[in-house]
Amino acid sequence: MPLSRRMGAEFIGTFWLVFGGCGSAVLAAAFPGLGIGFVGVALAFGLTVLTMAYAIGHISGCHLNPAVSFGLWAGKRFAGKDLLPYIIAQVLGAIAAAAVLYVIATGKAGFELGGFASNGYGEHSPGGYSMLAALVAEVVLTFMFLFIILGATDERAPKGFGPIAIGLALTLIHLISIPVTNTSVNPARSTGPALFAGGWALSQLWLFWVAPIVGGILAGFVYPLVAGRKSDGE
Repeated sequence: MPLSRRMGAEFIGTFWLVFGGCGSAVLAAAFPGLGIGFVGVALAFGLTVLTMAYAIGHISGCHLNPAVSFGLWAGKRFAGKDLLPYIIAQVLGAIAAAAVLYVIATGKAGFELGGFASNGYGEHSPGGYSMLAALVAEVVLTFMFLFIILGATDERAPKGFGPIAIGLALTLIHLISIPVTNTSVNPARSTGPALFAGGWALSQLWLFWVAPIVGGILAGFVYPLVAGRKSDGE
């Protein structure tokens, strides 16, 4: 598949992830009397990945996330020469989604931007968790996310069920960590809203690039050690 088509798929897929996931948080979670709450937001993020995995998995691999691209590269599932193009497409898709969401959200009288679904720690953590807690949570949860992705897409895994496992994994990750960091595990997802929230969101953005990428790379190295090669298990 030509790189330009794969980049287009990553742009659209990441747009959908940020628009669907962050959109549920900004537009629906706090709706008076009908708010979906953080359980609904967690499910929304999982559904975006599940639906896009079936829609574009055969085109680009449906990374939607620089940490996923780095993890797949570390696991020797993705070419290093394509890392930068994929990351550019993912970040641009996230920014475009945040821009569209901003236009919609500000169309309501009395709307207050607030954190705009940004990720944060310390006083900007939903539950008041420290920078260390946020760092550990993001590294560990991204590690587990990539471990599940690598396992679910292994050629030895049952065919056709990978997107379900990956979507449910992202839902579970959000159920765990929305109170801690508002859940990133995805630098592109963090960047889009932060550009519109500005201020503290931009100053804390570094953590939501470093921690997920570290977690993703670690999983890329560890999974092959655990799973071995196809010939090892037969």
